[in-house]
Amino acid sequence: MDVVVTGSSGLVGSALVPALWEAGHTVRRLVRRAPTGPDEVRWDPAVGTIDADGLAGIDAAVHLAGEGIAEKRWTPEQKRRLVESRTTGTRLLAETMAALDPKPTVLLSGSAVGFYGDGGEAELTEASPAGSGFLPDLVQQWEAAAQPAVDAGIRTAFLRSGVVLSATGGAMAKTLPLFKLGLGGPIGDGKQWWPWIAIDDEVGAIIHLLTAEVSGPVNLTAPYPVRFKEYAKAQGRALHRPAFLPVPRLGPKLLLGAELADALLGDSQCVLPTVLQASGYEFRHPEIDEAMQVLLG
Repeated sequence: MDVVVTGSSGLVGSALVPALWEAGHTVRRLVRRAPTGPDEVRWDPAVGTIDADGLAGIDAAVHLAGEGIAEKRWTPEQKRRLVESRTTGTRLLAETMAALDPKPTVLLSGSAVGFYGDGGEAELTEASPAGSGFLPDLVQQWEAAAQPAVDAGIRTAFLRSGVVLSATGGAMAKTLPLFKLGLGGPIGDGKQWWPWIAIDDEVGAIIHLLTAEVSGPVNLTAPYPVRFKEYAKAQGRALHRPAFLPVPRLGPKLLLGAELADALLGDSQCVLPTVLQASGYEFRHPEIDEAMQVLLG
């Protein structure tokens, strides 16, 4: 397939592009700077411009672009930026794809398990309702922005990703130095459910969904969610370090702000990849200990 990718320099995108090549796909990357090669296409979501000619003949798009959720405190201005960075780019890409002739057949649009909010002890599937708060509202607007592609008959799936585990970026990489020093541990009592997925499975699931006849929301999480304290212990075991020192909830709140800290580290989300597994995807790293050994071994 001829696939266009946004967010190709991010944690997932930088792993996805070479995996697409290895799987035999052709890749074009949407970039905000001047293109430096034939595989790059210029776009600027902030001003609503995109080189539609550069997308001629594509079969599919994987849309991963968007400002990092935890990059800054959630001030009113930052919340606005987070919403706009997702909705404007998604809408621009969806409208452009809908206007192409011939139309692409697939749009895999980034999303997040933040849709569900704090689920407590409930098992959360794609049939579960939206939660309440800023993150669930953000995700709903993000997914709704792809409606032009849906209306045009383009098969559209929403990649509701959990916490993507990688030693080179994302949440795990940020805490890795502490764990290597034996200073890692759970946040608070560590009983909150943690919806994780290894980077290999995040990428593998995306490539699988390019051809699987799946549309609508798809949870990209491992089939065996764990509580945060078990996640911390598994990381400690992989590093041969203790990982039992609890981190008081006050610490992340002082660093990130209370609302952001609660949403990212306090909410409990026992998310299950029901649709992904029903479509035939087989996880490479379904359990946390094996995943940690591979990622950190």
